[in-house]
Amino acid sequence: MTAPRRPAARRIPARTWFDFATVLVALILYSVAWPTLFVTHDVSPAAAPLLSALAAFPILFVRVNPALGWAISAGAALLFSIAMQPAVDNDLPFQVVHIIVLFVLLFAVALRAAAPIVVVAWAATSMLFATTMPGSQSGPLWGWVMGFGALALFGYLVRILLASRRKLERQEEVTELERARRAILEEKARIARDLHDVVAHHMSMVVVQAQTAPYRITDLDPASRAEFESIGATARTALNEIRGLLGVLRSDGQLPEHAPQPRASDVPTLCASALRAGLPVDWTVTGDLASVPETTGLVVYRVVQESMANCARHAPGAAVHVAVAVDPGEVRVSVHNAATATVSQPGAGGGHGIDGMRARVVAVGGELHAGSTLSGGFEVSVKLPTH
Repeated sequence: MTAPRRPAARRIPARTWFDFATVLVALILYSVAWPTLFVTHDVSPAAAPLLSALAAFPILFVRVNPALGWAISAGAALLFSIAMQPAVDNDLPFQVVHIIVLFVLLFAVALRAAAPIVVVAWAATSMLFATTMPGSQSGPLWGWVMGFGALALFGYLVRILLASRRKLERQEEVTELERARRAILEEKARIARDLHDVVAHHMSMVVVQAQTAPYRITDLDPASRAEFESIGATARTALNEIRGLLGVLRSDGQLPEHAPQPRASDVPTLCASALRAGLPVDWTVTGDLASVPETTGLVVYRVVQESMANCARHAPGAAVHVAVAVDPGEVRVSVHNAATATVSQPGAGGGHGIDGMRARVVAVGGELHAGSTLSGGFEVSVKLPTH
């Protein structure tokens, strides 16, 4: 079954929507500037479309190049104030549409352009308005200077705020990525330590058997004795190399020979300990847990341990049921919790518990399934080979 496709409108980038809105606003401003130009200024009908376009269309540069749009709009405003004659009842040198466009473009320059360009745009716009607007005969209009200065300063502060937020978001993404990588590396190192401890045990047994073979088996010829000595030496070398490699991974200062690993037979003890700690857990065991191999038994123990931790973390107070069944050739584990009002999906908080369990299970050739139950709880079920 294919995933549902999002509506086409949602797939359009926000930048494209902004461009559509800008074009629409420009057309609206143009439709206002053209007919009102004859009311505010004495112009010929042939020149009106071009003059209205110079007043309204520079806003189209608000995203792609606001400094260029501001320069065109400011230059056109200066030209209008010099070459165009206002109507009798109008004392503004250029249209209100032109003023709106200049305001918008100056704010966009403060948001997007370099600081020197922002200062130049603010100074030139303030000078333009101070020298052309009504009242300039009595001196510069400092109100325009302060007003445009406040607008440019506000735009620049918004720009700094947005830049800081983007930088913070990028830093949070990097931090989250590093946290995830660290969790994965720690889980891999933990699996490596577990595998080392199991392999080291068996290799130690190989060394002991090879060294004691000449004393347990009578009538060995010299070639056989030399072969057993070679096997023992090779096993000791391999064991030392494994311990040296683990020393790079181990960060807790604990030596592998001092860290015995749990077995499947320790699962009831684990459940009892969780029950004493306050987790409402019950468990059933079918078959002989002692017959489960060490490697598989370690995975069984870790799966139960991590699953109960997930239950306590994501469904506090919910009853937890643990079932372990040992059958010929395989062992099955099931851990599920009942639904609660505060239940959340394991892994929703950014953890890697299920991924770590799956890595352990796959490493020994097993299968893991995790998901919600029909009753609203969550279940982890595992099948592991025992041969």
